[in-house]
Amino acid sequence: MSFAKNPVVAHRGAFKAKTLPENSIAGLRSAIGMHCTGSEFDVWMTADDSLVVNHDPKFHELPIEQTKYADLLQFTLSNGEKIPTLHEYLSEGLKNNKETRLVLEIKPSTISKERGRIVAEKAWKQVQALKASYATTYISFDLGILTRILELEPKAPTQYLNGDKTPEELKALGIIGADYHFSIFKKNPDWIESARKNGIILNTWTVNSKEDLQWALDNRFDFITTNEPELLFELLKGR
Repeated sequence: MSFAKNPVVAHRGAFKAKTLPENSIAGLRSAIGMHCTGSEFDVWMTADDSLVVNHDPKFHELPIEQTKYADLLQFTLSNGEKIPTLHEYLSEGLKNNKETRLVLEIKPSTISKERGRIVAEKAWKQVQALKASYATTYISFDLGILTRILELEPKAPTQYLNGDKTPEELKALGIIGADYHFSIFKKNPDWIESARKNGIILNTWTVNSKEDLQWALDNRFDFITTNEPELLFELLKGR
């Protein structure tokens, strides 16, 4: 796989311009069709241990972690898709895709830290079963989730989201990326250079305005996670 030579990571897929649901298969296909270097999505585990793709802890007011998968199926996404399982989402992301990373965010469990580690292991095993490791990057706000991935696969590409670790601390943990909200980097501008010195990948989210996208480009971020991939591609054309 030869990843696209651009910094564009579509946040929850390329959904906004086409009025698609976030985290939908259609949004994923849109990001792949646009040749984004990455498409981000979010994973939870249901009460009966199914891994599903959704951003919020609830799906149509049902708390995902306390609801059986079959009960989630009584509702659909706005385009008629059912809530995707991780297996379905990854499988679709591997089809006709030679450029776009699958950026798998494992959401911190609302129940317990230990459950988060269990979800991490199950997600990792799913990636292995589908032979999707070459295309997958793991991200999370929960450090324990990432350390569990690294226990299973010490060289797995992992990026931390929470913004409370320096690049040096990430390097010591074996985490290869600082994937922080742009406000964190603006408050700690020295972290940008420190990341480069320590070989830590720079990613920032969720960057949507022209001004902030330009700032991220000017600071040469490796990846820029955005709800506006079309705008970011336009800005890249002018450089």
